[in-house]
Amino acid sequence: MTVSSQGHLGDVAVLGLGRTGEAVARYLQSLVPDRVDSVTLFGGASSAPGEKTLELERAGVRVITGTEELTGSLDLAVASPGIPDTSAFFLSARSHADEVIGEPELAWRESPERWVAITGTNGKTTTTSLTTHLLRQGGLDAESVGNIGTTPTEALAARGGGTWFVAELSSFQLATTRLFHPRAAVLLNVTPDHLEWHHTMEAYAAAKERAFANLAPGELAVVSVDDAYCRAVAERAAARGARVCRLSVEGEPAGDDAAFLRGDVLVVRRGGVERELVAADELLIFGRHNAENALAAAAVALELGVGVQDVRDGLRSFSPIEHRIEPAGVVGGVRFVND
Repeated sequence: MTVSSQGHLGDVAVLGLGRTGEAVARYLQSLVPDRVDSVTLFGGASSAPGEKTLELERAGVRVITGTEELTGSLDLAVASPGIPDTSAFFLSARSHADEVIGEPELAWRESPERWVAITGTNGKTTTTSLTTHLLRQGGLDAESVGNIGTTPTEALAARGGGTWFVAELSSFQLATTRLFHPRAAVLLNVTPDHLEWHHTMEAYAAAKERAFANLAPGELAVVSVDDAYCRAVAERAAARGARVCRLSVEGEPAGDDAAFLRGDVLVVRRGGVERELVAADELLIFGRHNAENALAAAAVALELGVGVQDVRDGLRSFSPIEHRIEPAGVVGGVRFVND
């Protein structure tokens, strides 16, 4: 069975009792009885009854705690991102459900029209927030979702049509996508991380690459070419027909589409036409890595129709995110930052 925005979902299990699991369970319960027959939340081996489970049960969700063994025949299971696809919990879901997906995949299937995917080992939160800021600067309705705080299903339940979801997606979240198809996707960097979950660097990098798996020919892939893993992703995306905007703060990539520093100036090239945006020292976010984040966000915003001047104004006005090289003042000639 494949979920669609019009389809009947049947009997659905939710794996995990954290924020994501609760949000998914509540969203699915809101679809009973029209599109969902039943919702069962399996909390996991370390879960126990409490106020949260009582609230879910009052809402109509069946909650089973203290076990990772699913029961019954299920049409769909939705796993929280902290549950590895090699775990006994996930494998039990596979044995009982026709399909097992993650929460971003469910949210995308429910509202597939306007998504941007942003991933990478570092820089995701800043780039996601800045992309949302630039889209809003251009008059678009946009919201940051995913690993940044608001889960996609929470946003889906609260927002109507027309909203752009700018999704910060971890490797955990991308690993359980299958049909997920953003209109633009960004990969900032890939360095060793979360290997206790993925086991190998190759599996970790492959999960990141899932952001680009379903891009249609001509759709935008913004990919750093400053590390070897990302360069390989860029080449594979281009071979599948995506329009690859090569991102770099170490040089000026060739090709019709690129985003790079020319001296101190942020430049985005689209279809062979270059647009000089702002100088790096005009940004309120510091560091070469943040220039790269800004270039990625600008490339996406221009792709989605935001005007060049709006992009410039948005880049200049974006405030640093708390704890991410946030200016904390100058004392005795020494600049302090909150990182």
